[in-house]
Amino acid sequence: MLNDFTGADKVYIACGYTDLRRGIDGLASIVQQQFQLDPFTNTLFLFCGRRRDRIKALY
Repeated sequence: MLNDFTGADKVYIACGYTDLRRGIDGLASIVQQQFQLDPFTNTLFLFCGRRRDRIKALY
């Protein structure tokens, strides 16, 4: 599913792999704890899986 992310003010890409079994709350906690950022702003966060063949977005 593709969405229109043109309204995002910033885009952050998480380096390394992320367990993509995490839900929206798990990804939001990563943003808060590891990056010290607010996941509820108008920002797009991208996470990559271990095999690097999938990404998960938090917007």
